Amino acid sequence: MKAYILSGSRNPAGQTAQAIGALAKGLQSAGVETTTAFLPEYEIERCRQCDNNGWGLCRQNGHCVIADDFELLFQQLRLADVVVFATPVYYGDLSESMRAFTDRLRRVCTVEAVRLGLQGKPTVGICVAGGGGGGAAECCVSLNKVLSNCGVDVVDLIPVRRQNLAVKLETLEIIGRWLASRPQSR
Repeated sequence: MKAYILSGSRNPAGQTAQAIGALAKGLQSAGVETTTAFLPEYEIERCRQCDNNGWGLCRQNGHCVIADDFELLFQQLRLADVVVFATPVYYGDLSESMRAFTDRLRRVCTVEAVRLGLQGKPTVGICVAGGGGGGAAECCVSLNKVLSNCGVDVVDLIPVRRQNLAVKLETLEIIGRWLASRPQSR
């Protein structure tokens, strides 16, 4: 079993990374191979809304015309048995790198054949708010909207605040073990 984790954080030692580490620890303790991609390290352009109607070829063929790292990351999602989206919370929403990726993801997933590669895939969202700790729940709602459109099985959305990070790390490790114990549907 393989888990692919997408991180919208650029800090490999920050609070979002700690949350990812806890979930990965739970997965790995059950024998799941985990890979984490830090989106800010990749070249991912924002959606160009190519056509005059605001769409593009993505609506017809499920492929984005932008030549960057999006397709590479998307293929890794399709190959994984479990997917995790983890993002720091900025202004009550996804990080800019996560937003750029998910905006394009939801567009290519409008094509049913593309969505089939993600259909029913167990997926967890983690939204980590630092500073005052606000906005984590709102960020989870935003992430859920995108993921639901992509056809994945959103099995959990975990809002994390700086103030409850320690207890959430324990919870995330448990969730990792639970994810690994779920029967595979594919």
